[in-house]
Amino acid sequence: MLNPNLEEIELSKDEYQRYSRHIILPEVGLEGQKKLKAASVLCIGTGGLGSPLLLYLAAAGIGRIGIVDFDIVDSSNLQRQIIHGTSWVDKPKIESAKNRILEINPLCQVDLYETRLTSENALEIMEPYDVVVDGTDNFPTRYLTNDACVLLNKPNVYGSIFRFEGQATVFNYQEGPNYRDLYPEPPPPGMVPSCAEGGVLGVLCGIIGTIQATETIKIILGVDTTLSGRLLLYNALEMNFRELKLRPNPKRPVIDKLIDYEQFCGIPQAKVQDTESKSDLPEMTVQELKQLLDSGSDDFVLVDVRNPNEYQISKIPGSLLVPLPEIENGSGIDKIKEALNGHRLIAHCKMGGRSAKALGILKQAGIEGTNVKGGITAWAKEIDPSVPLY
Repeated sequence: MLNPNLEEIELSKDEYQRYSRHIILPEVGLEGQKKLKAASVLCIGTGGLGSPLLLYLAAAGIGRIGIVDFDIVDSSNLQRQIIHGTSWVDKPKIESAKNRILEINPLCQVDLYETRLTSENALEIMEPYDVVVDGTDNFPTRYLTNDACVLLNKPNVYGSIFRFEGQATVFNYQEGPNYRDLYPEPPPPGMVPSCAEGGVLGVLCGIIGTIQATETIKIILGVDTTLSGRLLLYNALEMNFRELKLRPNPKRPVIDKLIDYEQFCGIPQAKVQDTESKSDLPEMTVQELKQLLDSGSDDFVLVDVRNPNEYQISKIPGSLLVPLPEIENGSGIDKIKEALNGHRLIAHCKMGGRSAKALGILKQAGIEGTNVKGGITAWAKEIDPSVPLY
């Protein structure tokens, strides 16, 4: 209801007081606050981006907020996902988010969709809402969100974050560009590390998520100067903002239906290739590694291919750090050859994926090795609980 009948909307005495700092802004006023009350916003995800934007949308007086998420709160989320608290660990994120929203503003209607967004349910879930905000962290859902917004003709407020950098824009608004104008094709699976692998500065999520909330509110108020057609880039280390112009691509494919977005992003093929490549590698469990270490055998070298900062968090005693990037650029291969000196190679990482990749590269260089299944995460859970999980 981006153009509601404002005569039908009334504010209570409590609402006048609650939203007084908005109402006295000439650019918002009583009419604008009524627009916010009449509006409905769907937020996809309650993670790093969804947390701050949901807090500010609720505080601003958005009348109806929908939340799509199927995950539970993990203690590692709390560094950046500020809508959740310690008491909600191991509980559904959407329930945690709703609880916090209603503490901030009990006047909001909060609708929960505890499900994964798919091509089968996206249009039905999004259809009742005026604005969709993309707080996701994976490419299939971003393309799905974009295409569904195009089909339903709804604004898509976009944001993404990684390490110290973030970006934000508004897609599919006032005949502006959509996500496929920025990224016509998804990157190959695995090329862009997840936040779990690459890390993310917690406050970065707050900055980008708050920008998304700002753009959502401006769209509802009818402000013309949104980020539509502009990609805002933020670097927290350098503390600077840059802008890139975005324009619709007249040659882009017509979006006339929702597709299989996992297939589009190459994920099933990558999983098959990953399984096939791993099946060629010998594996051992953490229990078998523990027995080997306890035996006092010295006929092997245990190589840790994680990043140095991960190695500082936790390590298996006696392991040699050779980060995967060094193996990829070749410098680590010589280091491993020198360390092996005729001994056998055992490799591990956080969960087994990067070490499998490293062993595949080393195999091409003539070095055979065994992968530790589950990596140091399995070691911490099954062998040594004192090892920190991250």
